[in-house]
Amino acid sequence: MARVDTLCRKTARILVVDDERVSLVLMERLLQVSGYTNIVLIQNPYDFMEIYDQAPTDLILLDIEMPGLNGFDLIEQLAARGDPLTPPILVLTSQRTRDYRLRALEAGASDFIAKPFDQAEVAARVRNMLDVQLAHRMAHDQKDILERIVYERTRQIRETQLQVVHRLGRAAEYRDNETGQHILRMSHISTLLARHLGWDEGRCEIMLHASPMHDVGKIGIPDSILLKPGVLTPEEWRIMQTHTTIGGDILSGDDSDLLRMAREIALTHHEKWDGSGYPLGLAGEDIPESGRIVALADVFDALTSVRPYKPAWEVGAALEWMRGQAGRHFDPRLMEIFLSLVPQILEIRERFADPSI
Repeated sequence: MARVDTLCRKTARILVVDDERVSLVLMERLLQVSGYTNIVLIQNPYDFMEIYDQAPTDLILLDIEMPGLNGFDLIEQLAARGDPLTPPILVLTSQRTRDYRLRALEAGASDFIAKPFDQAEVAARVRNMLDVQLAHRMAHDQKDILERIVYERTRQIRETQLQVVHRLGRAAEYRDNETGQHILRMSHISTLLARHLGWDEGRCEIMLHASPMHDVGKIGIPDSILLKPGVLTPEEWRIMQTHTTIGGDILSGDDSDLLRMAREIALTHHEKWDGSGYPLGLAGEDIPESGRIVALADVFDALTSVRPYKPAWEVGAALEWMRGQAGRHFDPRLMEIFLSLVPQILEIRERFADPSI
């Protein structure tokens, strides 16, 4: 249990509730003799909840036998709130029967102080209850602090992981003579498509961070092939296609949702709806939706960007060619959604435009 210092105990807020003025004044004097300084007297039980809410309370001394709203009613009102820091309740009573005390304990009372009051008993019971409550409050505060620290450390770790992931994706793009803007455009377009397919925001966020790793396997492709300005030979093309499986291998072995989707995308973003793609020759809905989404976004950005082997296409020409590939290269339903989002896609393209040379 956390250690409670004397000053903390002596300044604890104590509410004394009793409809008899004499009892209130007597209890106040007994508490003051013990050194307590923050004592609030409540004679009208109907004022209790309003006064209770004015400041954190550490202990309640409560008379049960009050007209109208009795002590049991007040205990029930406090219990209904479900506050984990509800203060202990010391019942002030002259009743000594077993049934009465059992009812009070079952209602939520912590202990009893017998009437007429005894100075030694009051001092001991109040001290004991305050030590428990203040230690509980300190532990609760420390738990909140630790939870905030854990949350912040977790956030920092996740941020670091995402930075590593993004740099891994950019490493592949730099090897391909790209500025790095391609992966920003492609990932935001992919996320836009996912959202309009009905993905929830959690999966959309994973798409945003997983899709930049779609071509990470290009790290394993020789520069003589990756940067060749002319047409690849059949053998060079076979090697070039292995960037999908290389990427899958690089991203394997981790069970996180992020790397699981990244691996899925790396392996399948060159599959085609009609089954003529690579590396697995998947067709139709056998191709994971993430791969079908990135295929559209990646091809559009590749067509409309300068590459070592070609100039950039005009947007209209690229869209016309892609429309003709619906049901062959691309998922036809996804192609319709893509075309309906062209204004937003062009805004993304403008926002992450390649820097002027």
